[in-house]
Amino acid sequence: MSNRHAPRVIKLGGSVLTGPRAYARAARWLAGRVFDEALLVVVSAEKGVTDRLLAEAETIVDAPDTRALDLLWATGELRSAALLALHLQARGVPACALNVHEAGVRITDGARDVQAAEIRRALEAHAVVIVPGFLGATARGRIVSLGRGGSDLSAVTLAAALGARECELIKDVPGYFTSDPAAHSDARHLTAIDFDTAMAMAGDGCELVQTGALAAARAHGVRLIITTTNAGDHRTTVSDGTTAGTNQGEDDAICHQDDSRRAALGA
Repeated sequence: MSNRHAPRVIKLGGSVLTGPRAYARAARWLAGRVFDEALLVVVSAEKGVTDRLLAEAETIVDAPDTRALDLLWATGELRSAALLALHLQARGVPACALNVHEAGVRITDGARDVQAAEIRRALEAHAVVIVPGFLGATARGRIVSLGRGGSDLSAVTLAAALGARECELIKDVPGYFTSDPAAHSDARHLTAIDFDTAMAMAGDGCELVQTGALAAARAHGVRLIITTTNAGDHRTTVSDGTTAGTNQGEDDAICHQDDSRRAALGA
């Protein structure tokens, strides 16, 4: 892939990565996406892993040290990245996994930037490059977490840095609905909403996409596509509103409770 062309950036949430069969399904789906463009895949820890690691730390000390906790949490995303790379390689797809420092997300006084040289080199040599989400590193190399749902923010940050105009967020639901589709059979799927609506919904408890990720996507002009691996064309587009479509303005819309929302509400 030439550096003149941005990769397609895809984030796989923890609710998608739930065990060996789920990794195999994700690898098969990604293999079907490899055409003329390279894929940069941002992964979360498997569903429930972050909470289990926190609970484990709290059995040792009531208030775990932030630095130690971030380092412990990093093991979840790194495991996801390595396992997905292996599953892709098993299918004959040229894939590699990068660690937190190679991914290049730098945190300085709370601000984020990306040193993308390592990712660009990897994209030149591989059809799929996988990086851990949720995490960045300081200039001195300390690993820092980006908050609950932080893999969304990682994906948007990397998409913006690499010049991608679109970022796909793969979850266990194909976007936003007018009510919880698990509880209401008449729930209507929303094909498009704007960032203001998504931010308002997050404030009301429907943080299907991390609030920080929504703000970053709007600031950098990155359109978000929220879907699942088996939804076909069933998805929600979140944009600045100029191309949002017929479902624009559904202020009362809520989403199904996927893993990212559950974690955010439980934080």
